[in-house]
Amino acid sequence: MHAKWDWKRWWTGSVVGLLLGSGCLLLTAAEKEQSQLSSAQQTAVQDVQQRAEDLKAVNQSIWNYAEIGLQETKSSQLLIEKLEAEGFKVKSGVADMPTAFVASYGSGHPIIGILAEYDALPGLSQKTVPYRESLSEEGAGHACGHSGLGTAALGAALAVKEAIDKHQLKGTVRLYGTPAEETGLGKVYMLLDGQFKDLDICLHWHPANITNVHLGSSKALVSVKFTFTGLPSHASVSPESGVSALDAVELMNVGVNFMREHVKEDARMHYVIIDGGGQPNVVPAKATVWYYVRANAHEDLERYYHWVVDIAKGAALMTRTKLSIQVDTDNHELIPNAPLSELIHEKLTVIGPPEFSGEEKAFARRIQQPLIEKFGQTFPVAIDSRVHTLVESRTSSKGSTDVGDISWHIPTGGLRTTCFAAGNPGHSWQNVACIGSSIGEKGILYAAEALAATTVALMENPALVKEAKADFDQRMKSRKYITLIPKGQKPPVKIR
Repeated sequence: MHAKWDWKRWWTGSVVGLLLGSGCLLLTAAEKEQSQLSSAQQTAVQDVQQRAEDLKAVNQSIWNYAEIGLQETKSSQLLIEKLEAEGFKVKSGVADMPTAFVASYGSGHPIIGILAEYDALPGLSQKTVPYRESLSEEGAGHACGHSGLGTAALGAALAVKEAIDKHQLKGTVRLYGTPAEETGLGKVYMLLDGQFKDLDICLHWHPANITNVHLGSSKALVSVKFTFTGLPSHASVSPESGVSALDAVELMNVGVNFMREHVKEDARMHYVIIDGGGQPNVVPAKATVWYYVRANAHEDLERYYHWVVDIAKGAALMTRTKLSIQVDTDNHELIPNAPLSELIHEKLTVIGPPEFSGEEKAFARRIQQPLIEKFGQTFPVAIDSRVHTLVESRTSSKGSTDVGDISWHIPTGGLRTTCFAAGNPGHSWQNVACIGSSIGEKGILYAAEALAATTVALMENPALVKEAKADFDQRMKSRKYITLIPKGQKPPVKIR
């Protein structure tokens, strides 16, 4: 459907353009949207805009629930209720995870999946204020912005449904409710359970302090716990009768720290002792250390993992303890997809980023102040509202995500939108405050619009799906998916 020609607007725009020396027609963001999005894509974008207040309320609810991984009961239920009310068929509790679900609408192929996350981080409770003030002393907070992530995914899925109904589009949209992203669990176990097996394309997004499409990779990661078992005794009266499990943990950590010198520079090993005994006068009979081991390539990760296991076995031999190993999850690096990234970037650019008010910029400047005072950082802008140029990165990001495992099986593309103050560090109280504010809300709605428009474009043009699949096949030629998770293992419902 073409917009009605407006001679007055054309004349005004042309005159202004000439005065600016451009000699071309100037279009507002809304006019660009009308001229460069199909009717069905316009329907989807407009549906997000019409649902804006409801989506903001969903974000606020999940933000206030602030539930950590695999405990997102209220958050997942809220999303399910919204989907069922719109006619989506929902399977809940999939892959032996009570807070995981799959919601579908439409029929036939292409089947386009949109990923939703909604887990918070422990110990990061924060009010929506530009200074550190928690809601509760030991509460969780959405320091990675997942309240907004799940909300925008919901908004996109509902908007695609509207476009399917209004324009009789062929295809299926699926919203995947994936819990426990922060510990890399949900998507991996849903994948091993076959929940993604018939998917054609997978789309995802993440709140950030910039807006762009990340055409690049990430780090592979294995999350593994080493538990040593010994014998208790009085640490002063009869130490010779005790076998210290904590000694084994400490010796293992020393071994891994010496290992660091002999791995590639992209490798990362970090750990926490989650059980080191009860009190000093009792030789610890049990001790557990939790490791994340990372590398840019999964094949390197496999080698490092087995090396760390050997070090743990050596520590057990040295201390005469018994060793047990629990692999919680194994995340592969992201496989980028150029055609999908180009399509998403196009929709981000055409729709255009939101504008931020003076009040919002002032809020962001106050958020930045502690970083300026403590670390001497400088921030040219309060909020980075640009759409950054699309460039394929030759280096991996330093983070890890369970989206990577999906990308090893299905063409996958993702975006980021500005929801935080410029320069906000990851997993910070600053992020909690921003995602619960109007700054975060604008980024959430923008992401929903871009995801919805991208999904509709894929349904309208099967050639786009074929291009994405061809790029995927080319990148996967020399790769074979291997998981370090034992076959048939169910997800660890209790993380710690």
